[in-house]
Amino acid sequence: MHFIPNWLTAPTSAIQVHLIGAGGTGSTMLTALARINYALTDSGHCGLQVTLFDDDRVDGANLGRQLFAECELGLYKAGAVISRANRFFGTKWKARNMRYEEYRENPATITIACVDSVASRRNICGKLEQPTVSHHRDRPLYLLDFGNGRYSGQVLLSTTCEIAQPRSKKFEAVSQLDNVFQTFPEMEEQRDDGLPSCSLAQALQQQDLFVNSVLSNMGASLLWSMLRNGYVRHRGMFVNLEDYRSLPIGV
Repeated sequence: MHFIPNWLTAPTSAIQVHLIGAGGTGSTMLTALARINYALTDSGHCGLQVTLFDDDRVDGANLGRQLFAECELGLYKAGAVISRANRFFGTKWKARNMRYEEYRENPATITIACVDSVASRRNICGKLEQPTVSHHRDRPLYLLDFGNGRYSGQVLLSTTCEIAQPRSKKFEAVSQLDNVFQTFPEMEEQRDDGLPSCSLAQALQQQDLFVNSVLSNMGASLLWSMLRNGYVRHRGMFVNLEDYRSLPIGV
């Protein structure tokens, strides 16, 4: 069992969240975060303050598989989906039309990585785990990492540092959760293909139509449970849509 800090379940101000990537997974994850925020604030919680990072623009291959419309072609993905969420849910979330690696301000308490490349994931892990002397409340604590292939993928929750755990006779409390590279060392050997898709048909050869939305909703369910209950028994899951299997990853 991993217990989250008490102040995350009853904060005095909104929890800072950085969402990295506004593509297939990120665009659907943002909607899920807006629903979490609505449910939290409706129950007396201070909710979430989300900043979305992506330097990419909407093109024709994004329509259909990702949550973009023809009228948004040429717009920055981050700005498009944040504007939509703010209008629909009444939030005041922010878009940064830039790569997260270029961001020089303080990291958020919770970072959600919805990126395709191994290099980007490595840079995110390195940025969040840099030693810090700050005692500010909004220091980085958690990273929720999404990764997928054509039909399958995984969600993994990790900590950026050791988090003090309460004493428990009933459960073995785990203070630190390994990141994606520590959990799957073979990922270090993977190469990025970096090939863009020129059409929806070509994009679907790389990622099936619903794999991103399934992963984002399951990851959002993990985050919701974590903030709602104050603990997690599982820190992620494997999903395979080819044979409709899901396997939890224990703490």
